[in-house]
Amino acid sequence: MGLTNQSILLASLLGSKIAKKLPRFEAVQNEMSKHVLPPIPFLPLQKEVNIEPVVTYDWDVDYNVMPAQIPENQQFFPVKLKKITGNQWYLLPYEPMITISGRNNIIKRDVAKKNNLIGSIKERWSQNDYEITITGALYGAIETGSIEECYPKEQFKKLHEFVTDPKGIEIDCYPLKLLGIQRIVVEDFTFPFTKGENVQAYEIKAYSDDSYDLLIKRESEICII
Repeated sequence: MGLTNQSILLASLLGSKIAKKLPRFEAVQNEMSKHVLPPIPFLPLQKEVNIEPVVTYDWDVDYNVMPAQIPENQQFFPVKLKKITGNQWYLLPYEPMITISGRNNIIKRDVAKKNNLIGSIKERWSQNDYEITITGALYGAIETGSIEECYPKEQFKKLHEFVTDPKGIEIDCYPLKLLGIQRIVVEDFTFPFTKGENVQAYEIKAYSDDSYDLLIKRESEICII
Protein backbone atom coordinates (compact mmCIF):
# COMPACT_ATOMS: atom_id res chain seq x y z
CA MET A 1 0.00 0.00 0.00
CA GLY A 2 1.60 3.27 -1.13
CA LEU A 3 1.00 6.39 0.87
CA THR A 4 2.17 9.88 0.15
CA ASN A 5 2.92 12.52 2.75
CA GLN A 6 -0.26 14.39 1.83
CA SER A 7 -2.44 11.31 2.30
CA ILE A 8 -0.81 10.55 5.62
CA LEU A 9 -1.44 14.11 6.80
CA LEU A 10 -5.08 13.90 5.69
CA ALA A 11 -5.56 10.60 7.52
CA SER A 12 -4.08 12.03 10.71
CA LEU A 13 -6.43 15.02 10.57
CA LEU A 14 -9.55 12.89 10.25
CA GLY A 15 -9.52 11.89 13.91
CA SER A 16 -9.36 8.50 15.55
CA LYS A 17 -13.08 7.67 15.30
CA ILE A 18 -13.36 8.38 11.59
CA ALA A 19 -10.01 6.86 10.72
CA LYS A 20 -10.94 3.55 12.38
CA LYS A 21 -13.83 3.18 9.97
CA LEU A 22 -11.51 3.22 6.95
CA PRO A 23 -10.73 -0.15 5.39
CA ARG A 24 -7.41 -1.63 6.26
CA PHE A 25 -6.96 0.92 9.05
CA GLU A 26 -4.23 -1.09 10.75
CA ALA A 27 -2.20 -1.21 7.57
CA VAL A 28 -2.52 2.55 7.19
CA GLN A 29 -1.45 3.05 10.80
CA ASN A 30 1.58 0.81 10.37
CA GLU A 31 2.54 2.63 7.19
CA MET A 32 2.22 6.01 8.90
CA SER A 33 4.64 4.95 11.60
CA LYS A 34 7.32 4.49 8.94
CA HIS A 35 7.08 8.08 7.71
CA VAL A 36 8.31 11.26 9.31
CA LEU A 37 6.14 14.19 8.36
CA PRO A 38 7.94 17.30 7.15
CA PRO A 39 7.45 20.49 9.18
CA ILE A 40 4.46 22.38 7.77
CA PRO A 41 4.09 26.07 8.67
CA PHE A 42 0.45 26.48 9.69
CA LEU A 43 0.85 30.26 10.11
CA PRO A 44 2.20 32.56 7.43
CA LEU A 45 4.37 34.38 9.93
CA GLN A 46 7.09 32.80 12.01
CA LYS A 47 8.65 34.33 15.08
CA GLU A 48 12.36 34.76 14.88
CA VAL A 49 14.22 33.05 17.69
CA ASN A 50 17.50 34.55 18.79
CA ILE A 51 19.80 31.96 20.32
CA GLU A 52 22.39 33.46 22.58
CA PRO A 53 25.84 31.91 22.64
CA VAL A 54 26.61 29.62 25.53
CA VAL A 55 28.53 31.35 28.29
CA THR A 56 31.50 29.39 29.49
CA TYR A 57 32.29 29.40 33.21
CA ASP A 58 35.51 28.87 34.99
CA TRP A 59 34.45 26.36 37.62
CA ASP A 60 37.51 26.99 39.75
CA VAL A 61 36.84 30.73 39.84
CA ASP A 62 33.05 30.99 39.74
CA TYR A 63 31.97 28.00 41.81
CA ASN A 64 34.93 26.79 43.82
CA VAL A 65 35.62 29.95 45.80
CA MET A 66 33.27 30.81 48.66
CA PRO A 67 32.16 34.41 49.28
CA ALA A 68 34.11 36.46 51.77
CA GLN A 69 32.84 37.21 55.24
CA ILE A 70 29.54 39.10 55.20
CA PRO A 71 30.17 42.65 56.44
CA GLU A 72 28.41 43.78 59.60
CA ASN A 73 26.35 46.44 57.79
CA GLN A 74 24.95 43.77 55.45
CA GLN A 75 23.72 41.50 58.26
CA PHE A 76 20.28 42.02 59.76
CA PHE A 77 21.16 40.83 63.29
CA PRO A 78 24.97 40.65 63.46
CA VAL A 79 26.43 38.88 66.48
CA LYS A 80 29.70 40.01 68.04
CA LEU A 81 31.59 38.37 70.89
CA LYS A 82 34.28 39.68 73.18
CA LYS A 83 36.18 38.23 76.08
CA ILE A 84 35.58 39.99 79.39
CA THR A 85 39.32 40.41 79.82
CA GLY A 86 39.82 41.47 76.19
CA ASN A 87 39.12 44.60 74.21
CA GLN A 88 38.55 43.34 70.66
CA TRP A 89 35.16 42.27 69.29
CA TYR A 90 34.85 39.18 67.09
CA LEU A 91 32.09 39.28 64.48
CA LEU A 92 30.65 35.90 63.60
CA PRO A 93 31.51 35.70 59.88
CA TYR A 94 28.11 34.53 58.64
CA GLU A 95 24.94 35.74 60.34
CA PRO A 96 23.73 32.98 62.70
CA MET A 97 20.25 32.20 63.95
CA ILE A 98 19.45 33.18 67.54
CA THR A 99 16.76 31.63 69.74
CA ILE A 100 15.91 33.29 73.07
CA SER A 101 13.73 31.68 75.73
CA GLY A 102 12.97 32.66 79.31
CA ARG A 103 10.97 31.50 82.29
CA ASN A 104 9.84 32.66 85.72
CA ASN A 105 10.57 30.97 89.04
CA ILE A 106 7.34 30.66 91.00
CA ILE A 107 6.90 29.34 94.55
CA LYS A 108 3.49 27.67 94.87
CA ARG A 109 1.74 26.50 98.04
CA ASP A 110 -1.25 24.22 98.24
CA VAL A 111 -3.51 25.38 101.08
CA ALA A 112 -7.12 24.88 102.07
CA LYS A 113 -9.32 27.56 100.51
CA LYS A 114 -12.94 28.26 99.90
CA ASN A 115 -14.92 25.99 97.66
CA ASN A 116 -15.13 28.53 94.86
CA LEU A 117 -11.36 29.04 94.68
CA ILE A 118 -9.11 26.69 92.75
CA GLY A 119 -5.40 26.41 92.20
CA SER A 120 -2.41 27.10 94.38
CA ILE A 121 -1.17 30.18 96.21
CA LYS A 122 1.72 31.93 94.46
CA GLU A 123 3.89 33.33 97.20
CA ARG A 124 6.83 34.71 95.31
CA TRP A 125 8.27 34.70 91.84
CA SER A 126 11.48 35.83 90.19
CA GLN A 127 12.80 35.80 86.68
CA ASN A 128 15.11 32.99 85.66
CA ASP A 129 18.08 33.27 83.29
CA TYR A 130 17.46 33.68 79.59
CA GLU A 131 18.43 30.65 77.53
CA ILE A 132 20.18 31.64 74.32
CA THR A 133 20.90 29.29 71.42
CA ILE A 134 23.16 30.44 68.60
CA THR A 135 23.21 28.26 65.48
CA GLY A 136 25.38 28.97 62.47
CA ALA A 137 28.07 27.69 60.13
CA LEU A 138 31.66 28.43 59.22
CA TYR A 139 32.89 28.29 55.62
CA GLY A 140 36.31 27.77 54.14
CA ALA A 141 37.74 29.63 51.17
CA ILE A 142 37.22 26.88 48.57
CA GLU A 143 34.76 24.02 48.31
CA THR A 144 37.11 21.14 47.49
CA GLY A 145 40.76 20.46 48.07
CA SER A 146 43.04 19.58 50.93
CA ILE A 147 42.12 20.07 54.58
CA GLU A 148 44.48 23.01 54.93
CA GLU A 149 42.85 24.76 51.99
CA CYS A 150 39.17 23.93 52.59
CA TYR A 151 38.42 23.60 56.27
CA PRO A 152 37.76 26.91 58.13
CA LYS A 153 40.33 26.13 60.81
CA GLU A 154 41.09 29.74 61.78
CA GLN A 155 37.43 30.55 62.38
CA PHE A 156 36.98 27.24 64.19
CA LYS A 157 39.88 27.95 66.56
CA LYS A 158 38.71 31.50 67.19
CA LEU A 159 35.17 30.42 68.06
CA HIS A 160 36.47 27.62 70.28
CA GLU A 161 38.48 30.16 72.31
CA PHE A 162 35.30 32.08 73.13
CA VAL A 163 33.05 29.15 74.04
CA THR A 164 35.68 27.69 76.39
CA ASP A 165 36.53 30.92 78.21
CA PRO A 166 35.88 30.26 81.93
CA LYS A 167 35.13 33.92 82.72
CA GLY A 168 32.24 34.24 80.32
CA ILE A 169 31.96 36.45 77.27
CA GLU A 170 30.32 39.71 76.32
CA ILE A 171 27.85 39.67 73.45
CA ASP A 172 26.54 42.41 71.20
CA CYS A 173 23.31 41.65 69.33
CA TYR A 174 20.28 43.90 68.88
CA PRO A 175 17.55 41.55 70.21
CA LEU A 176 19.68 40.80 73.27
CA LYS A 177 20.23 44.50 73.87
CA LEU A 178 16.47 44.99 74.05
CA LEU A 179 16.39 42.44 76.88
CA GLY A 180 19.33 44.00 78.69
CA ILE A 181 21.64 41.05 77.98
CA GLN A 182 25.29 42.00 77.58
CA ARG A 183 27.00 38.93 79.00
CA ILE A 184 26.50 35.21 78.53
CA VAL A 185 27.95 32.03 79.98
CA VAL A 186 28.28 29.10 77.60
CA GLU A 187 27.02 25.81 79.01
CA ASP A 188 27.06 23.59 75.95
CA PHE A 189 28.48 23.80 72.43
CA THR A 190 28.58 21.34 69.54
CA PHE A 191 30.36 21.11 66.20
CA PRO A 192 28.27 18.43 64.45
CA PHE A 193 29.09 16.58 61.26
CA THR A 194 28.36 18.86 58.33
CA LYS A 195 28.03 17.98 54.67
CA GLY A 196 30.68 19.72 52.61
CA GLU A 197 34.44 19.74 52.85
CA ASN A 198 34.60 23.47 53.63
CA VAL A 199 31.58 23.75 55.93
CA GLN A 200 31.46 23.36 59.71
CA ALA A 201 28.19 23.94 61.56
CA TYR A 202 28.06 24.91 65.22
CA GLU A 203 25.51 25.35 67.98
CA ILE A 204 26.07 27.28 71.19
CA LYS A 205 23.76 27.05 74.22
CA ALA A 206 24.31 29.75 76.80
CA TYR A 207 22.64 31.58 79.69
CA SER A 208 22.38 35.29 80.30
CA ASP A 209 24.74 36.63 82.95
CA ASP A 210 25.19 39.83 84.89
CA SER A 211 27.72 41.36 87.24
CA TYR A 212 26.76 41.07 90.90
CA ASP A 213 28.22 42.77 93.93
CA LEU A 214 28.26 40.08 96.61
CA LEU A 215 29.93 42.25 99.22
CA ILE A 216 27.56 44.37 101.32
CA LYS A 217 28.93 47.00 103.64
CA ARG A 218 26.93 47.19 106.85
CA GLU A 219 27.98 49.40 109.75
CA SER A 220 31.67 49.27 108.92
CA GLU A 221 31.50 45.49 108.64
CA ILE A 222 31.70 43.49 105.45
CA CYS A 223 29.41 40.53 105.21
CA ILE A 224 29.89 37.89 102.55
CA ILE A 225 26.63 36.55 101.13
